[in-house]
Amino acid sequence: MTDTAEYRVLARKYRPTTFADLIGQDALVQTLKNAIDTNKIAQAYILTGIRGIGKTTSARIIARALNCIGPDGKGTMTTNPCGVCEHCRAIAEDRHVDVIEIDAASNTGVANIREIIDTTRYNPTSARFKIYIIDEVHMLSVPAFNALLKTLEEPPERVKFIFATTEIRKVPITVLSRCQRFDLKRVEPELLTRHLKNIVQKENVTAQEEALKLIARAADGSVRDALSLLDQAIAHGAGNVDSELVRSMIGLTDRSLIVELYEHLMKGDIKATLSAFENQYNSGADPVVVLQDLLDLTHRITRIKIAESLADDPSFSPDEKKRCLYMAQQLSMPVLTRTWQMLLKGIDETTKAPNTKQAAEMVLIRLAYAAELPSPVDLIKQINEKKFNPDAGIRQNASDFQKKNELNPSFQPISAGNTAPRLQNQPKAFFASLADIVAYAYKQNEMMFAYNIENFVSLVSFEQGKIEFCPLDRTPPSLAGEIVEKLRLWTGKQWIVSVVNKTGGQTLIQQAHTNTENLKRSMAQQPLVTAILHAFPSARIETIRVKKEDDEPEISAYELNAFNEPNPHLNDDDTNEGDDDD
Repeated sequence: MTDTAEYRVLARKYRPTTFADLIGQDALVQTLKNAIDTNKIAQAYILTGIRGIGKTTSARIIARALNCIGPDGKGTMTTNPCGVCEHCRAIAEDRHVDVIEIDAASNTGVANIREIIDTTRYNPTSARFKIYIIDEVHMLSVPAFNALLKTLEEPPERVKFIFATTEIRKVPITVLSRCQRFDLKRVEPELLTRHLKNIVQKENVTAQEEALKLIARAADGSVRDALSLLDQAIAHGAGNVDSELVRSMIGLTDRSLIVELYEHLMKGDIKATLSAFENQYNSGADPVVVLQDLLDLTHRITRIKIAESLADDPSFSPDEKKRCLYMAQQLSMPVLTRTWQMLLKGIDETTKAPNTKQAAEMVLIRLAYAAELPSPVDLIKQINEKKFNPDAGIRQNASDFQKKNELNPSFQPISAGNTAPRLQNQPKAFFASLADIVAYAYKQNEMMFAYNIENFVSLVSFEQGKIEFCPLDRTPPSLAGEIVEKLRLWTGKQWIVSVVNKTGGQTLIQQAHTNTENLKRSMAQQPLVTAILHAFPSARIETIRVKKEDDEPEISAYELNAFNEPNPHLNDDDTNEGDDDD
């Protein structure tokens, strides 16, 4: 007869049933052991950590520890549940009436929580404690959390809550403050590798140690993920797990191609870079994933540069380790950090682009060109040593570009020689007042700079080369430094700009308002205007436009508002010089 016994996946078959079986969670075990030994059990626990780390498993072990009665039925709470008493067996088989497991992802509403609250009034049917295990508790709605608060803070004596979540930040602080929290840590690759060794021995499976290291590294600290990968590797290898099989299974076969692509980038070889990327793309590689792999490689090389011992990564072949170690020795830290930033920005651009392949190629081209640029530190050093000639560099780059531009031989590049004289001969400005600075700033399209001076500078004194002003409540703290820099650039001289604790005058905007109001009052005394205002009692002077021409009257028109309430959107600039409209 054919054996019809159901196969159990390794993740279920080797699920821990006691605290001794948990790996890498010593803090949780020790804290609970002390609590049980001293009979100081919290009313609620919350377990948090990455997927597959053992949160729900730990919750079940806690439930067994609190309800175990021993083989003879006379035992008390223990951190080593017997596993044979009726409570231990019923909890392990998920059929205990007093241990209720709830998936918050499918029971998110307040009605579900009210059902729980109603049942907490009744004593456990047979166990020592009635225990509610709520998985993915962060999925509960806000009203559901609120309904739970009172019961959670003062639950019946024989009721305990155990919550599990991968998103601890989504759990309200009001809930967290009522729970004893345990952060389950990622299991270290070395410890996880030893765990996998024990399992393959029990399963009578042949497995290379390097293959198990690869699986442990790929699992990223998750025991369940590691066991699932091992299960898959055993099935693929028909009971023989080797490193090449694991590399192929988890997608590490193209790692050498990423290293090769990175080498081309760092050499600035654009043609080889695009060719290598094209080959990967034609093989089915996702452009975004390629950039992400380059980002990951940049991080690894940077770590190796800090500590060479970190080069011993089982996910890399010996040849790849050697090449990464060489690049870590040759590339400077500024180049690596610049590459990281460019890739990080490039990935974001590529994911948003309509054509990811084209966007990724543009990112690679930028990286390859940037590889030939000096780092900021080297650039400053060259400038200090007077070895840096920007004109020569730009002319050389332009000349090279023109030589390579075979499609358009008539193209004339802009060289530094064409632009530098204009910058050198630009006339320097002269400012006799703060208003002159603002007017010049507007001409230079420095709108925010002009706005800040107009609105937030209470001038104490102004003379050539020196300005003192009193800051207002909303004055930007960097404004004094900006004024120094702008004046140095525009006048060619060094100005002293001081922020002083003295009473200053009105800001330019305040002065403009005062002058406008004074002019309006003066105009209101003119006979013609007085007559108009008398004929229209609700009218007021809105705007005054001044004529510059000598043969025209100084005031050409008055705009009168026939509304009782003043206009709340009064234009700040009430005097517009040069306006020729009547």
